[in-house]
Amino acid sequence: MTTQAGAVVSTAAEQVDQPPKTVKGSPKWGDWILRIVAGLVLLYLFLPIFVIILFSFNDPQGKFNYSWQGFTLKNWADPFKYPALTDALKLSLNVAAVSTAIALVFGTLVAIALVRQRFRGQTAVDTFLVIPLTAPEVVMGAALLTLFLNLNWATGYSTIIIAHVAFEISFIAMTVRARVRGFDWTLEDASLDLGASPTRTFFKVTLPLIVPGIIAAAMLSFALSLDDFIITYFVSGSTVTYPLYVNAAVKAAVPPQINVLATAILVISLILLALGTLVRRKQVT
Repeated sequence: MTTQAGAVVSTAAEQVDQPPKTVKGSPKWGDWILRIVAGLVLLYLFLPIFVIILFSFNDPQGKFNYSWQGFTLKNWADPFKYPALTDALKLSLNVAAVSTAIALVFGTLVAIALVRQRFRGQTAVDTFLVIPLTAPEVVMGAALLTLFLNLNWATGYSTIIIAHVAFEISFIAMTVRARVRGFDWTLEDASLDLGASPTRTFFKVTLPLIVPGIIAAAMLSFALSLDDFIITYFVSGSTVTYPLYVNAAVKAAVPPQINVLATAILVISLILLALGTLVRRKQVT
């Protein structure tokens, strides 16, 4: 019996020490195919961005920056060569900042209310929040234009702000809501039990813990506002934002400064994203 037990143990040890056998048709090929497909998808997504960056260094001989004709740095030496383009970019940044600030307040409060409170009509509020996310922008832009015309409001800067806030609130509320759902509400109860007022509890306990979600929502909202064309086209009137200027420039002239400013915005966004990631890692450690 002892000999048989020893033989069994030694056989098991040998089986453990042996490397796993490779089977034909193993998932190795599947992994490679998955990686190749993922790489092609990423290339498809990022190729337009690479083209934008590349053509910011192009030296076109005519009015249209469509074909590569030579490398130059003069476009970056004078990125604000065209005042109309610069003014359009400044206006877009202004609209994005103002609308994001307004929508951030309302969207954050709506998210906290939906998670923490139970009230009549909560389902209806959830539905109305989803509508701007699912409705086509053409429909939303036409609806807002009809509303402003019925109210006899002149379209321009103010109507652009209102329109952007209208769709940004939904994105912000949904993003912050996902963060608030994981919030430990007993921390608020502990703060109130220790004598802090509800206002002090909100600013000292609740708000700092949901700040990452608020920052993510603000960045998403700012990018959506800066990029929006269809809704802005309906409610802008004679006001020209950066996307509207680029759309009009396609018919007349496309200077490389458009690519330069777009690349600059991209680089600044990546830097801010990297800084935010570093700050969060330091807070965790």
